[in-house]
Amino acid sequence: MAHALDLLTANDKPGEYPGSSYAQAATPLPPFPAAKGALRCDVCVIGAGFTGLSAALHLAQRGYDVIVLEAQRVGFGASGRNGGQVGMGQRLEQDDLESLVGKDDARKLWDIAAQSVELVRVLAGNPAVEATFHPGVLHPNHRPRYDSHSRAYAEKLNNEYGYDQIRYVPPEEMRHLIGSTAYSGGTLDMGSGHIDPFQLALGLARMARDAGARIFERSRVTGVSEGSPATIETEATQVTAEHVVLACNGYLGKLDKRVATRVMPINNFIVATEPMDDAAREALIRENYAVADSKFVVNYYRFSDDNRLLFGGGETYGYRFPSDIRALVRKPMLEIYPQLKDVRLDHAWGGTLAITMNRMPHFARLGTNVLSLSGYSGHGLAMATLAGQIAAETIAGQAERFDVMARVPSPRFPGGSALRSPLLVLAMLWFSLRDRL
Repeated sequence: MAHALDLLTANDKPGEYPGSSYAQAATPLPPFPAAKGALRCDVCVIGAGFTGLSAALHLAQRGYDVIVLEAQRVGFGASGRNGGQVGMGQRLEQDDLESLVGKDDARKLWDIAAQSVELVRVLAGNPAVEATFHPGVLHPNHRPRYDSHSRAYAEKLNNEYGYDQIRYVPPEEMRHLIGSTAYSGGTLDMGSGHIDPFQLALGLARMARDAGARIFERSRVTGVSEGSPATIETEATQVTAEHVVLACNGYLGKLDKRVATRVMPINNFIVATEPMDDAAREALIRENYAVADSKFVVNYYRFSDDNRLLFGGGETYGYRFPSDIRALVRKPMLEIYPQLKDVRLDHAWGGTLAITMNRMPHFARLGTNVLSLSGYSGHGLAMATLAGQIAAETIAGQAERFDVMARVPSPRFPGGSALRSPLLVLAMLWFSLRDRL
C-alpha cells in the first residue's frame, strides 16, 4: 500500500502521465515492457528522466550494454512536467560559487553549465526530438533594490567570464517586454532559452532506444546491493550490473539514505491558459522570451509552442498536491498580470523536484561502481541532461567533469531525512515572507 511519502504514487496514477498541457499535446511513445526474470548488463540506470535517459544514450553510444529501470513512464517525473527553461550558469551565481569553491572551480562550473545548454541546443536539432529551442530568458526584479546587483552581475559575466549574451535591462524596457508593472529592472540572457521538456524527454528515450539501450517501464526498483557486480531488484526482476547510475532526483524515496540526507523533494505547480493569439502573446511577453523573476519562491513563465501561457508559481510543503492547483497558481499569476483575470486555465499540474541545502547539484560516488546525480534545485533541464553525459564519460574512465561537480560541498539537511521537511517548511515560510517585504 502507498504511504503518504511515496512520491511515485502519492499524487499520480501508476503508469499515467499527469494532466499537463505537454502530455496532452504530445504523442507518447508506445509503452516499454516491464522488466522480468534475471537480467545482466554493463550499466543499470535507475530512473528515466533527463539524467537517466541521457546517461543511457551516451553509454549506449560508447558501446555499453545498458538497462534503464523506470518505476512509471519515461519522462514521467520533473523532466516531463517542468517549466521548460534552459538556464545559463549554475543555480548559484558566480560570485557565490567563487566564495564557495574558489575562482578556478567556479570557472570550471561556469564552463560545465555552458556545455549543458549547448547539449540541449544540439539535442533539440535532432529529428528524434520534436521540440524547438527558443532563445532568451528575462530575469526581472520584483524590488528596485536588486537592480544594481543585476547590472553589476551582467557586467561581471561580460568582463570576467567573456560572456556577451547577457545585458542589464532598465525598468521601463523590462515593463515593456513583460507587459506588467510588477517589476523594476533586471537582465536579458540570450544564451539561455526555453523548450518543451516533455518532448525533449521523449526524444532522449527514442535516441537511447535506437542506440541499443533496453528501457523498462513500470519496473520500480526496491533495492540495490552494492558489490562487483551490483544487484538491482524490482518485484519481478533481478538485474546484475557492473555499474549503477542513480538518476531518481525527487523520487529517490528510501532507495539510498546517504543521498536522501542531502537531497530533498519539494513540489511545484504550473497552469496553462487557453491558447492566445499572437497579439495577446506579444502584449504579455515580447519576442517569445521566457521569464524567471527574483523572488525566492520564484514565478517562472513562458509561452508554449501552441501559444498558451505556462505559468509556474506557488509552492506547498506537504507531499500531497493541493486539491485546487488552479487557485494556488492563479494568485501569483494575477499579481503580475491582473489583465488575465477572465482567462481560462485549461490545465493545472504539479511535479516533484529535488533541492539541496546550497541549491547546487549533488554528484556522489557511492561505493566503487555506483554514481548518484541529483538535486538540481529547479535548474535541472540542461544540467540533468548534461549529468547523464557526465555519468557516461565517468564510467568510461574520464571523471574530470564529474569530480568538479562532486567537489562542490553538499551539506546534509539538519536532522537528516526525518527532520528536513518541518525545518524546510519554516525556512520557506521565512523566505516567502521576505519576498513580500
